[in-house]
Amino acid sequence: MTAPSERNLLIAVDASENSGKAVDYVGRLLGGVGGDFHITLLHLILEPDADYFPSEEEHRIWIDEKLEESVRLLEGYKNVLITYGFDADRIRVFTPIRFCPSVSECILEQKDILEYGTIVVGRKGLSPKEEILLGSVSSRLVKLAKNCTVWVVNA
Repeated sequence: MTAPSERNLLIAVDASENSGKAVDYVGRLLGGVGGDFHITLLHLILEPDADYFPSEEEHRIWIDEKLEESVRLLEGYKNVLITYGFDADRIRVFTPIRFCPSVSECILEQKDILEYGTIVVGRKGLSPKEEILLGSVSSRLVKLAKNCTVWVVNA
């Protein structure tokens, strides 16, 4: 892949309504514009600690179930972008299985690995108190991001 580019968008998603709004926003804003946009829909599968599963078999079953869920989720989001006019060949889906003490840091690591210049996330509607207690992935991304643009969709 070439050097990081603002035309390379990494959309970090989960099954939340706000992730759907972020994908929809990108579709409405950039769909049909043409050009050479490349989009990766990133869904992290957050792997628990190794001792979480009583057996390797249960661990494998859990991973298989999470991968199936992720494929359905990402294909749905990909279809939204195609509906807005994006070329299917320019949309990639990516589901790494990672232990992530910090989801925002894992997203930033994936951005660097994939060499993308823009990260798009939906903002969860946390109250100020919840944000202090729980933290916010979007807030941490904005704070920690370097050499990229972060779009936080708050629709």
